[in-house]
Amino acid sequence: MKYQDLISEFEAKLETLESCNEDILYKAETGITQTEKCIKHLRKSVVEKGFFSIQEEIRFFKHIKPQIFSKLIYYVKLYNIESKRPRSSSKFQVKYLNNQINKLQVYFNDNLEFYHYYRRGATTLDEQYFIRGQSDLRSPTESFHFFIDDEFSTCQDCTVATIMAFDMLIVYLQQEIEKLENHTVNPKLKPMKPSTKLFWTGNKTELIELIYALHGSGAINSGTADIKEMASLFEQLFNIDLGNYYHTFIEIRARKSSKTKFLDRLIEVLNQRFEESDE
Repeated sequence: MKYQDLISEFEAKLETLESCNEDILYKAETGITQTEKCIKHLRKSVVEKGFFSIQEEIRFFKHIKPQIFSKLIYYVKLYNIESKRPRSSSKFQVKYLNNQINKLQVYFNDNLEFYHYYRRGATTLDEQYFIRGQSDLRSPTESFHFFIDDEFSTCQDCTVATIMAFDMLIVYLQQEIEKLENHTVNPKLKPMKPSTKLFWTGNKTELIELIYALHGSGAINSGTADIKEMASLFEQLFNIDLGNYYHTFIEIRARKSSKTKFLDRLIEVLNQRFEESDE
């Protein structure tokens, strides 16, 4: 794919950023800087090279640009939310974070018609929504116009990016609420010490893909196991911090290539092992 190298490099940088131990405001600021650079490179490429077909243009503005632009919206909003987060009791913090989730949900309600169009994977209005130069009578309810211009924007690519960003923000905020509530219930609970010398040497996204597959299969506790409990177990088992695995799952779900890259590779190497054993 034309933009795959740029996107892969960008995603690798973000994965490194998310795994670092710096505070959340540092991560947000750095994320904004890295995302702006990537968007500028994308814009330069689009303006200089254009598209070979209407289908390619639709694909770019419906899937590729929002994949990057959503990160900019995410980090800008994250910085704004966290910089104003109260430093008082857990109770007040939980109330603040829940209010932020409610505000994000308002955006989905204000854009309900398009939200349903996008969520159900509809394509009938793609030429109106994702081709440059088309107008839309809707008034945008959010103003993320950092890079919006006639050469690099359609009437709805920013809406797609905002939906993706707010999805990520909601799961981040829910995870923060869980941390605060669990700390309140049992603040002295200590993590279990690693019982093995095993280390996960693949990347975090691969392990998260595996955990969600196991969770969905119903093979553990007949499907009643909590995803958080499973993630915690794998973190302890393989001596790894999975970070915001909810966030990573949303990114896996948004892949336009195979959503099961790691599982596909496992099947491939296991079949190869069988073939070698048969020789």
